[in-house]
Amino acid sequence: MTAPLRLYVRRSESAPPDSESRRINISVRVPTDLDVVEEAVDLVARHCLASGVPPKAARFVVRVVLCEALANAIVYGNQLDPAKRVDVRVEVGDEAVALHVCDEGDGFDPSVVPDPTEPDRIELNQGRGLFLIRQLVDEVHFNPRGNAICMIMRRA
Repeated sequence: MTAPLRLYVRRSESAPPDSESRRINISVRVPTDLDVVEEAVDLVARHCLASGVPPKAARFVVRVVLCEALANAIVYGNQLDPAKRVDVRVEVGDEAVALHVCDEGDGFDPSVVPDPTEPDRIELNQGRGLFLIRQLVDEVHFNPRGNAICMIMRRA
């Protein structure tokens, strides 16, 4: 049995309490277990919604991209190794929401992931998660090692 997830929420202390500017950090460490992905995504999405992320973004975009990034981190990054964890951190700001997912794997080169919409790849089950993430968020960045993704959604 997997231990319960612990979510940490921290409000920025840099903005005055009466200020319109706010920054909320949400973080959770997820075990390398595909069975907890849905619970982790639900927990983070609910706190994003409570932190002022627009409902459509919290109920759909955050859930889809976080689910895809977590599944990739668990399967491809951590190679399903139960001794490893995946760190999820969300920064909710006035202008954007940044979702960070970092695994303990060796990383990869995202520039070599082929386009899953190419005719010879359309029937394959690989590469669709990253493609979907790139379609749903405004920016996608990887760390140099390739074991951490940052997905940015600008607020309208």
